[in-house]
Amino acid sequence: MAAGKYSFVIEQGSTFELELQYKDSAGTAVSLVGYSGRMQIRPSVTSATVYLALSSSLQADGTGINFSGSNGSTPPTSGSIGILISAVSSSALSFDQAVYDLEIVSGSIVTRLIEGQVKLSKEVTR
Repeated sequence: MAAGKYSFVIEQGSTFELELQYKDSAGTAVSLVGYSGRMQIRPSVTSATVYLALSSSLQADGTGINFSGSNGSTPPTSGSIGILISAVSSSALSFDQAVYDLEIVSGSIVTRLIEGQVKLSKEVTR
């Protein structure tokens, strides 16, 4: 199955939350028990520069990928994926436009779920 296309805006200096629901072709939630996740934001697909890397090991400020949804209370069997970028992490970003993709990993199987463009809305109040 090809990755979904989804573009979004991060507001610099604000907390960013995106909730995804991973379902199979029949519309049934896919259990994410035993999976890990990774996501990178880069200037372009071929660039070695990484503006932000997220994983299912949340950073101390809460930035990362949560298989219990963005609120952290949904069971991993629900297929709920929360992408969280803290206000501290978004404050450190300085790009205008970038690309990203989100992958989930189970053993040696890697599935790219979504990909697209990211725009950064620059913060005025600091």
